[in-house]
Amino acid sequence: MNRVLAATLKRPAAGYPDVAAVHAQLQALVADGLDQLPLPGSGRTLERWRALAVVGGHDLGLCKLYEGHTDALAIMAELASVRPPVDSTWGMWAAEPPSARLSVRHDQGIAWLDGRKAWCSGASQLSHALLTAWDEHGQQQLVAVALDQPGVTVTELGWDAVGMAATASVEVVFEQAEGTRVGEPGQYVNRAGFWQGGIGIAGCWYGAAQQLAHRLHGHCLQRDEPYALAHLGAVDSTLAAMRAVLQQAAATVEADPIADCQWLARRVRAVIEHGCEQILTHVGHALGANPYCKDAHFARLAADLPVFLRQSHAERDLAALGELARHALPQEWNL
Repeated sequence: MNRVLAATLKRPAAGYPDVAAVHAQLQALVADGLDQLPLPGSGRTLERWRALAVVGGHDLGLCKLYEGHTDALAIMAELASVRPPVDSTWGMWAAEPPSARLSVRHDQGIAWLDGRKAWCSGASQLSHALLTAWDEHGQQQLVAVALDQPGVTVTELGWDAVGMAATASVEVVFEQAEGTRVGEPGQYVNRAGFWQGGIGIAGCWYGAAQQLAHRLHGHCLQRDEPYALAHLGAVDSTLAAMRAVLQQAAATVEADPIADCQWLARRVRAVIEHGCEQILTHVGHALGANPYCKDAHFARLAADLPVFLRQSHAERDLAALGELARHALPQEWNL
């Protein structure tokens, strides 16, 4: 599948796409069945993450929508719930800022949604969303909702981004919007696939960093510049470490698909985030302003990747990782 996916995704055209253009690309991938990725822990986890990396290396705006769509499909399959309509495109909206929380009320099998949801990528174009809301007992509940109904209003608020602008991750208002409960309360974060999906995000980051590295590699093939070669050496070692971590993580997930892999996911995301930041620096230092100004593909990846990386919470995530490491046995670090 990944070869077909790579062949389908042509080099992006010059200029920055809007959300409609990015969604049209997502629809084309869905129509060709290229959204039907192997589920995490199904024996082909690495293949799934490679697909995310392929799309990430093509365009991170598209990758954001593609990852959300394929994550929603995986969650619904894991929880044996809603059957997605043919050719539907899904958002996975789980951000929970204090100023934008949805409430859900259940009545005769229908989940009624009220409130505001923030960071809703692709909201103006997608057909459906899988989102988190809070019930009357203070428990988090996943709800599947069709977006083309009177109770759903997609605003233009909450998104003034330059990087990742094409995802149009705006706020959406729900007023007695009708949805369907997916799984049981609390099941979204407590299922095995939650942290497995978090590693998939790192696969998206990796794909973008890999493509930036290819630009430096091409430069070094054409010119014998010692400093550029030093940067390429640093990039090569960083990519090797990132690749090894992702491959080992896939093997670990496959070995025990239902295990809690929070520690694994936090480690992987920390390694990939740091590696991407290093690659952005090395490639920029080696190549100077030229590709930022004259290579549309490079410029978009370089603008989008720092924004996408901030889906990580930086030192807060490292502190959470440190808390897990603090209670581990020292031999965890043995070679």
